[in-house]
Amino acid sequence: MEIRNIAIIAHVDHGKTTLTDALMRQTGAVAEGVSMDSNTLEQERGITIYSKNTSIEYKGTKINIVDTPGHADFGSEVERVLRSIDSVLLVVDAQEGPMPQTRFVLKKSLELGIKPIVVLNKIDKPAADPARAEEQVLELFLELGASDAQADFTTVYAIGREGVAMKKLADPRVDLTPLLDTVLELVPPATTSEALAKPAKLQAFNLAYDNFLGRLAICRVYEGVIKANENVTVKKPDGATRTGKLTKIFTFQGIERKDVPEAQAGDIVIVAGLPDIFIGETITTDPATEPLTAIAIDEPTITVNFLVNNSPFAGREGKYVTSRQLREYLERELEVNVGLKIDFVSPDSFKVSGRGELHIAILLENMRRSGYELQVSQPQVIIREEEGRKMEPYEEVIIDTPSAYQGAIIERLGTRAFVMQNLAQHDDSVRLTFEGPTRGLLGYRNQFVIDTRGDGILSSRVVGFRPFAGEIKKRQVGSMISMATGKALGYALWGMQERGTLYIIPATEVYEGMVMGNTSKGEEMVVNPTKGKNLTNVRSSGNDEAITLVPAYELSIERGLEVMAEDEYLEITPMSVRLRKQHLTESARAKSKAKG
Repeated sequence: MEIRNIAIIAHVDHGKTTLTDALMRQTGAVAEGVSMDSNTLEQERGITIYSKNTSIEYKGTKINIVDTPGHADFGSEVERVLRSIDSVLLVVDAQEGPMPQTRFVLKKSLELGIKPIVVLNKIDKPAADPARAEEQVLELFLELGASDAQADFTTVYAIGREGVAMKKLADPRVDLTPLLDTVLELVPPATTSEALAKPAKLQAFNLAYDNFLGRLAICRVYEGVIKANENVTVKKPDGATRTGKLTKIFTFQGIERKDVPEAQAGDIVIVAGLPDIFIGETITTDPATEPLTAIAIDEPTITVNFLVNNSPFAGREGKYVTSRQLREYLERELEVNVGLKIDFVSPDSFKVSGRGELHIAILLENMRRSGYELQVSQPQVIIREEEGRKMEPYEEVIIDTPSAYQGAIIERLGTRAFVMQNLAQHDDSVRLTFEGPTRGLLGYRNQFVIDTRGDGILSSRVVGFRPFAGEIKKRQVGSMISMATGKALGYALWGMQERGTLYIIPATEVYEGMVMGNTSKGEEMVVNPTKGKNLTNVRSSGNDEAITLVPAYELSIERGLEVMAEDEYLEITPMSVRLRKQHLTESARAKSKAKG
């Protein structure tokens, strides 16, 4: 059977997964209601976090599809996938046009010499403008240095939600056959007779884990035929070799994996039996074969310290609380999450570097759901030294917002060392493009939602390391700190809410040194949230006022990482997210300040 290998790439929320699900349904690969976003976190957040493989059969041809994440923090997933396929479907929202992650994934695919097929999705949106979006895509191709062949791309129009595609806008909207036909027509077959005649050669581009089989490698078979129970040589990109044996081979049938005795050149497979296999290594049956070139992955941009939880409430909710258990989890995560870097030098604190706040937040969310309890420090950007100069990561930020809010956004980002590059007006909304240091963006997203009343869309991508931008004053608020341990009372919180924003609700258990909210004046304030109302047997007119509490700004992991100060820890347990001072007592904080 002929094989075609494609990846679906796009900016977050441009409809990759919806389109993939529709392709699988049309070809009978899955039942109605089954989605590629199978992970609980993905379903809750409505975004793809992990790249996943599926396959469909159409007109006697097997089409392997890799669905990739759209968020910039998971860019390392996309980079690896692009090495394993022969073409990409670049999905672009017909209303929004190309966005930061569109640029990122397109740049990576053009560098590898891939010729994309452009899919203008969501053409049914009221403000969709397919002609303008197509023009913007062409401009982006040329800006990124596409060759003439790459810039001469084919465009297919689609409504992924309805499962229809058209080669021309005026064509009838029936199903996705026009898109499938375009794939067969333009994507080169993955198998050739010359490749089949050579010794087997595979490269691992992703890793997975199975409780019974151990570590699994997801590989593209480039040459030859690979068989189960065959002895193989594993080669690192630098030429170092070791031997092993493949115990199982699986191919994809829909989203299920199918145990097969052998696989041929062009297919995408999962292999078991190599417990120390790593991404980018070459598996071959001929020890004389040259290893394939290494898979490059972009460097992390932010770092966070993971520590054992030592708060007064430590060990109440978590099943795994020791530094040894944290180390074991992080070592396992490091095997499959190649965007991470972890420094294990300290026995009770681990320095975790990732691609962004969301990347770290997803790791922490997975840990708490697995029963782990820990605390983390404030995220810091990674500063490099190059030729005696301090360098830090910079980001391009694209914001779509109603025109009324543009002044507040420009002012806020201006104070955070961002420089506006472009402003484009569309009816009553504007698209603002900024560039500035990642440091300036840390903690801004929450403020952005407030400034735009929830109507703005913010997207960003790292554009590289540039000279250090100097000091950035971001934090305009102070912390409201508990001086007592006990249960917070509504009456006490009612008196405090005028001074700032509360993070807790009545009956929340608090301890001394826990941060319960922020103060709008920017000064730290120590309060007693457990104080009740003085009861007397004397009645007076102002004594029985109704207590009306403003809804609390309850902390999630992402919110906590955004609002925390440098001298605070975010305490994360399976049931709770709390913010606390590193030094719990007021005297300890005063001593620490005096030393500093």
